[in-house]
Amino acid sequence: MKLIAASLRRLGLAVLTICLVVSSFAVFAPSAAAETYTVKLGSDKGMLAFEPKKLTVKPGDTIEWVNNKMPPHNVVFDKAKNPAKSADLAKGLSHKQLLMSPGQKLTTTIPADAPAGDYTFYCEPHRGAGMIGKLTVEG
Repeated sequence: MKLIAASLRRLGLAVLTICLVVSSFAVFAPSAAAETYTVKLGSDKGMLAFEPKKLTVKPGDTIEWVNNKMPPHNVVFDKAKNPAKSADLAKGLSHKQLLMSPGQKLTTTIPADAPAGDYTFYCEPHRGAGMIGKLTVEG
């Protein structure tokens, strides 16, 4: 009887140890790293367009806006065309200052609490020429 009790105790300790080891991997597993995406302001062929025109990101990701061709450019998010219809959210994502030289960069980090959905952005000087893009934030 003592032999059975001792064996059960060892088995219980072994199971407990395995559970602790497995749960420590779950607790200390690295979370998904945020990504950085590049969007060119002006196409390589000199067209008044964003490259890429459509981009899908997650909260925490960063977009690097690079002035490419045909300056001046900027990036303005449309306050009426975001999931929250929020002027403050659009302003926080926008860069209204004009980039004048090829290679100049700006960055936008998508806030952790950004609502999932589609956001429209544009270049103010070239909006009428169709320089408009779409950003999709995944939930």
